Order: sequence, then C-alpha cells, then structure tokens
Amino acid sequence: MASNTDESPLYLFDRSFASKMSLSTSKDANPSYSIPSCFGEDLFAVLDDKRPDDKWLIIGPARSGSTYHKDPNATSAWNAVLRGSKYWIMFPSSPSSPPPPGVYVSADQGEVTSPLSIAEWLLGFHAEARRTPGCVEGVCNEGEVLHVPSGWWHLVVNLEESIAITQNFVPRVHLSGVLEFLRDRRDQVSGFRKEVLDPYEAFLEGMRREYPELLELGLEELERKMDGRKRKWDVAVGKEDGEVGGFSFGFGDDSDEEVP
Repeated sequence: MASNTDESPLYLFDRSFASKMSLSTSKDANPSYSIPSCFGEDLFAVLDDKRPDDKWLIIGPARSGSTYHKDPNATSAWNAVLRGSKYWIMFPSSPSSPPPPGVYVSADQGEVTSPLSIAEWLLGFHAEARRTPGCVEGVCNEGEVLHVPSGWWHLVVNLEESIAITQNFVPRVHLSGVLEFLRDRRDQVSGFRKEVLDPYEAFLEGMRREYPELLELGLEELERKMDGRKRKWDVAVGKEDGEVGGFSFGFGDDSDEEVP
C-alpha cells in the first residue's frame, strides 16, 4: 500500500474479519463494537445463521474505491471510517429515474456497466453528475459514519490510506423493497450460502416467527406498489376500465421512490 502507484489500486473487503480477529459484536455482553443505535433493528436478523454476508472490514490506499453500485438484496448500509477519509457521491433511485451519468444498466438492473476507471469517471462525468438533480456528495473523515439508504447509487473513493467497517441491514421502512427483491429478482440475490435454497421463503419464515404483524404490513405495501405500477402502465398504454384508448405517458411522481 505504501509503494502503490496504480491508477485503480486494490481495495480489500474481508467478510470474516470478526471471526478472524475474535471480535464480539453488539449481540454479546461486552462487544468489541456496537451498531449505531440510530440505524435501529435489522430485520435480516430473523434469518439467524441463514442470513447473507452482512459485515466487512475494508482497507485501501488513496485512489482505491468502489465504482457505482447499489447495496445487495435491496439492503441499506452504514459505513464507519476508522482511519483516513473517503469521498462519496450518491444518487437516489426510482423505477423512472436514470442511473448516474456514465453508468449503463440493463433492463432488469442485473448488469451495471461503467466502462471507465474511477479516475476516468471523475474526469469525464463528475461535473455533469454534480449538476444532476438528487446528487449528494461529501467527505467522511475518521470517526464519522455514513448511511446508504436502500436502492441508492453510490461511488466511493479513498482520499488517503483508509480502514472502515461497513454493515448491511434491513430497516422496517424498506421491508417491502427487500421482500420484492428476494421474490422477483432471485437471479440477483447474493451473499447467501448455497444450502439456503430459497432466501425469500427463509425470510418469510423468519418474519412469520418473529414479526408476523409487520410481515403482513410489508406484504400489503408490496401489493399496493404492484397495483400502483399496473395502474401507471394502464394509463401509459391508454387502458382504463377495460377499454383501450390512445397511447399516452402519465407517470407523474413515483409512489415508491426511496428517501433517506
């Protein structure tokens, strides 16, 4: 790390750091570190030993970082900087909003292409991105924690040698989004061990056991989202009350747009 001169240096993610370093978490009596209380509960905890990878120690030199992505399985995340500093640029996402400038996404959002290194993206698209509505940017320094809401695009660059801990979680407010992702994008679900054959059913089982009323509310919200999208599509193609009229666009505001 001290002698690296690469334009895009290696950025290390260790998902097993807690066990390797014999660290205890906030579940234990005397934890090595605790999850910030402002992030509340994590509904993926109902999966117990079936839960997907959720925490990483991340280390990298200056110029290393992560190109544009959304966090896995529609989860939210927090990122705590232990050493160094990080530059973040983020964008909210909704079904009708485009990806950040210079980023290309397949129709099912399963493939994300940014044919540039982070440095090239900053040179070619940074100015345009900063003018894009919804753009949020800033620097997190040592001792600071950043929240990444579910579904937000983000790019991260280490401004100096940096060490951080990051963890993914499922808050109540995004339960329906996670249910939808696990149910409808099974080919994009990641982080689960191979013996968990059906993550969606495993999550349903855990929620029925621990939070049955909350699960019912989440499923009802998901159904309302699906109905709303169907109505918007019917308006777009001119269908209303079973009749077909002229083609028109009328999406308006997205009812399921994510907010921080």
